[in-house]
Amino acid sequence: MKWYFIASLLTVLTSSQGILTTLSQSNGRYNYDYATVPFLAEVFKLMVSSFLLWRECRRSPLPKMTTDWKTVCLFPIPSIIYLVHNNVQFATLMYVDTSTYQIMGNLKIVTTGILFRLFLKRKLSNLQWMAIILLAVGTTTSQVKGCGEASCESLFSAPIQGYMFGILSACLSALAGVYTEFLMKKNNDSLYWQNVQLYTFGAIFNMGRLLLDDFRGEFENGPWWQRLFNGYTITTWMVVLNLGSTGLLVSWLMKYADNIVKVYSTSMAMLLTMILSVFLFNFRPTLQVRFLAYKLFLGIIVCTMSLHMYFAPPNLLLDLPSTRKRDPESLVNVPDDHRTDS
Repeated sequence: MKWYFIASLLTVLTSSQGILTTLSQSNGRYNYDYATVPFLAEVFKLMVSSFLLWRECRRSPLPKMTTDWKTVCLFPIPSIIYLVHNNVQFATLMYVDTSTYQIMGNLKIVTTGILFRLFLKRKLSNLQWMAIILLAVGTTTSQVKGCGEASCESLFSAPIQGYMFGILSACLSALAGVYTEFLMKKNNDSLYWQNVQLYTFGAIFNMGRLLLDDFRGEFENGPWWQRLFNGYTITTWMVVLNLGSTGLLVSWLMKYADNIVKVYSTSMAMLLTMILSVFLFNFRPTLQVRFLAYKLFLGIIVCTMSLHMYFAPPNLLLDLPSTRKRDPESLVNVPDDHRTDS
């Protein structure tokens, strides 16, 4: 299966994630406990991976499965990083507004490239570094609001704690992705066996979060397992399936592609979400909306240029001289009387 097909599918699923989540609301609020969605998504991924692993084990030869405790104990670390990251996100939003947070979130594009180079020892060319920076610029361009929507000074007027938490959030997000890729490519174990380990710990940590919420609320609404499916609709289940399927695709990319491909997929998904939102939520063609459309169009152009710069062969980007050796028979023989002594 080609990586670009998986990346395109990831872009489509990621772009529909926010739209489905918005559609799952009723009168602007959730009728279900939104903390149960990640837990059920982890359970879904675990069930799918277990089934695929069972099918793989029925074949011959058996897939490679490392059961050494020193290897297995590495798999809770991504869940721990994501747990810390989620708390840092809430801390960041205490100091900055939503627009500033979204713009600062684009730092993870650059931090992913840096950690990709430092920890995985993957060398990127100068053109690829320029492409990554262009991608961050393109996504930021499409997100910057006009001065008529909010104060232009809001981006630079947040307390220093907000910027520090924003940078930490970007670094943690990149670290989780790079570390997951390291785990997936550490050995030749079956992808499904690695997923089973990863999602088992993911389900455990999400269950711990639900228990913690119960203790904080002093079990006012009963234990979490009694209200697990309360308020769920078809749209809510679509959110769960979307989130679970996205995680499975990301694990495939981590195993057979890399983090940069995932970054491009999720960035393009953000632009696609903006386009779909215009049609789905009936934005009126006011001057403000036209301004947003121009910014979105500019962001798409910049991100498309970045995509081409990163993945296209260098000979398509630069006018390099041909390095093909010439046929000796095609060389013109210089007569002896035209040669000069040096």
